[in-house]
Amino acid sequence: MPLALLALAIGAFGIGTTEFVIMGVLPEVAGDFGVSIPTAGFLVTGYALGVVLGAPIMTALGTRVSRKRMLMLLVGLFVVGNLLAALAPTYTVMLIGRVVASFAHGAFFGIGSVVAADLVAPDRKAGAIAMMFSGLTVANVIGVPLGTLIGQSLGWRVTFAAVAALGVVGLLGVARLVPDMPKPQGVRLRHELAAFKNVQVLLAMAMTVLGFGGVFAAITYIAPMMTHAAGFADASVTWLLVLFGLGMVAGNLVGGRYADRALMPMLYVTLGALAVVLALFTLTARDKVAAAVTIALVGALGFATVPPLQKRVLDQAQGAPTLASAVNIGAFNLGNALAAWLGGLVIDAGFGYTAPNWVGAALAVSALVLAFLSAALERRRYVPSTVVAGGAMADRRTAVHR
Repeated sequence: MPLALLALAIGAFGIGTTEFVIMGVLPEVAGDFGVSIPTAGFLVTGYALGVVLGAPIMTALGTRVSRKRMLMLLVGLFVVGNLLAALAPTYTVMLIGRVVASFAHGAFFGIGSVVAADLVAPDRKAGAIAMMFSGLTVANVIGVPLGTLIGQSLGWRVTFAAVAALGVVGLLGVARLVPDMPKPQGVRLRHELAAFKNVQVLLAMAMTVLGFGGVFAAITYIAPMMTHAAGFADASVTWLLVLFGLGMVAGNLVGGRYADRALMPMLYVTLGALAVVLALFTLTARDKVAAAVTIALVGALGFATVPPLQKRVLDQAQGAPTLASAVNIGAFNLGNALAAWLGGLVIDAGFGYTAPNWVGAALAVSALVLAFLSAALERRRYVPSTVVAGGAMADRRTAVHR
């Protein structure tokens, strides 16, 4: 794998850290600004919505510059947003800083996925995408726990300042290691938008929303689930999340490796297994050992879908993949928000803290159904038919319109 992927992974590490570390320092942030925990929670929601909105906007703005230059601009925006958060004198300024940083998120992963895939041979594209996303998964194992520890020991402002410094390292890495890849000639915003007329692109994005949403239906409520159902102490939640992060790392690498060999079968296996594991989580959540194992499996199976789903979008949006790739990153965050909302509904309805696992299982099954539908439509693109004309038989292939 080219060294340029290391620079992309460093940028992904910083972005992953800043996205999730706020959850670990939320009480400190709320206390400093004198706001309630639910109000401080908008720093999480605002970031997620910023990713969804920022992905298409920033990618559209980037159609006029080279991909390398756009990546540098995005990492620079990420640094500015985190510095603004670190120095924020008020809660409102802090929220603005979070949104500014989030606008770099979707476009960075979207454009970065295209660049990573272009750096390697065709049979290694999913592996290259997985290598870049490994920075995001490692962030959940190292960056988030370390950032939380720093925030609790030295103050949350130091945490965001450190993340900004990490962004500077990523910026230097992109400038030094990523080759200057000019934007494809003849590709305009209207060409990028045309990819969304392809039903396969839309199906892949729907699989992203539902499949990864299944993961976050459970993980969003992991703290109350583990303390109330499994009987863990509050302090144990940190290392349980590390287990989840380790599962993500393993799943990401495996997903990237096998998606290059058999992409759709990989999705069938991972989405099906994810649905089963999430359904079983309603039972295993009541035993400490079984719950810990299940959390790691949810992370592994959930993130094993990421490289194949991202590559599926790139494959189906050939010729103008950048915007579709970036919007698919927003789809992951949309799935997170949707699943968290649905999980909250079943808890509020009195079904208990393990009920979101059933929601996650249902979302994963829905994604699996869409995967089978997508494959069926692809097989029907060309259907063999027999035509008899003048006593002679000729075979032809008839295109079936989607």
